[in-house]
Amino acid sequence: MKNQEHILVIGAGLCGSLLALRMAQRGYKVTLMEKRPDLRKEIVDSGRSINLAFSDRGMKGLRLAGLEEQVLPLCIPMNGRMIHNTAGELFMSPYSGRNEYINSISREDLNIMLLDECDKMPDITMLFNQKCTGVALETGEATFEDYKTQQTTTYKADVVMGADGVGSALRKSMLDHRKFLFSYGQDFLTHGYKELSFPPGADGGFLVAKNALHIWPRGKDMMIALPNLDGSFTVTLFLSWEEGKDSFESLNTDTAVLDYFEREFPDALELMPDLLKEFKENPTSPLGTIKCAPWHAYGKVLLLGDAAHGIVPFYGQGMNSAFEDIDVLDKYLNKYEGDWEAVFKAYQNERKEDTDAIADLAVDNFHEMKAHTARPIFQEKRKLEIAFEEAFPKEYFSKYALVTFREDLRYSEAMRRGRVQDKAILNLIHDGKFTESMSLHEKLDLVKLETRKMLHDDEVVEGLEEE
Repeated sequence: MKNQEHILVIGAGLCGSLLALRMAQRGYKVTLMEKRPDLRKEIVDSGRSINLAFSDRGMKGLRLAGLEEQVLPLCIPMNGRMIHNTAGELFMSPYSGRNEYINSISREDLNIMLLDECDKMPDITMLFNQKCTGVALETGEATFEDYKTQQTTTYKADVVMGADGVGSALRKSMLDHRKFLFSYGQDFLTHGYKELSFPPGADGGFLVAKNALHIWPRGKDMMIALPNLDGSFTVTLFLSWEEGKDSFESLNTDTAVLDYFEREFPDALELMPDLLKEFKENPTSPLGTIKCAPWHAYGKVLLLGDAAHGIVPFYGQGMNSAFEDIDVLDKYLNKYEGDWEAVFKAYQNERKEDTDAIADLAVDNFHEMKAHTARPIFQEKRKLEIAFEEAFPKEYFSKYALVTFREDLRYSEAMRRGRVQDKAILNLIHDGKFTESMSLHEKLDLVKLETRKMLHDDEVVEGLEEE
């Protein structure tokens, strides 16, 4: 570029730090602003998930920045869901019959790696403790208040990119703007979440199987556990805020908490010596979906990641979709670089449909994980799907595989195919169409036929039916 353009990125979390790095790699001058302290120097209590599920779509973004090999030591492969029933019995549900897996990764470790990479780039300036108080959309001017000095400073950039999460200051400025229509919606689940833990064993090892995402589905609520590199597990309880006997509102005494865990998660309770302390001290946080439009204005500002499309965590795609945002943006920079309006329009035109799709899929998966995974018909469906994928790896992909492992497939197409295919298999099982005399390939042919019929009929599938 003859004249080096200046990009101001708001938010130095996972999306913002990778975005800043990629923009600097493309030759832009970048200022990266973060309201929290530098987590490499101070303990930052963000109240966000300690570890995350990292998979193929997220790797696209890191591969783009040349960090694919660098991230691998931070990852613990998880080959499937280890389902714990109320009797303490285990059922392993693999994610794929092709030996595909997702990874547990520390949010903090990954963020530190990305910030360290940003530090290596001479064209990136990073400033912390800077709260954005507003953005002038037409001019690309953003104002920040320094938490330590209370001084207010306005920065002018050629482009302002907001990767500042679900509480985005840039999105608020767009919502408050009076000169164009801005649509915004936030939809909360009736459930919230609280993080707990399993410590490492006395020998530093893992107290339950290391290479699995553990899940305790209990119908109306559930608990999951993801492994950490130090041998511990981050445990997350998803529970109704205030409905009925077992809710965050009702679990207000040590006795109530212990009674609940003894009834619902007795095998996990044995592994939680700090349960009462953590339950009392750790925050209870909401779960919600954010959808808005447009994501850009005046060729000057753009929203990415959670700032544009916050989703609930039940497909493990929040971080992955944010990293995929950067990959898609990069594609349109290759095509339209120099014309920000064209870049932003093309980016939103492709990406909005897909992020709406993964938001809806994540809510679907919430209901599947907390209730359906423990039901015989869904376990039969998963066994059949794994058999299909093992025997016919190029012919069959489950909905989960389409969403998580087919990085070449858009979320919207993965949703369309996956929902219809799920309904087809469940209908065939429910109606007794699979017989013992049928070969596996004959069963697959039957699924394909039923799926094609449903797609041809253009049947609207609103997710998995309650039987």
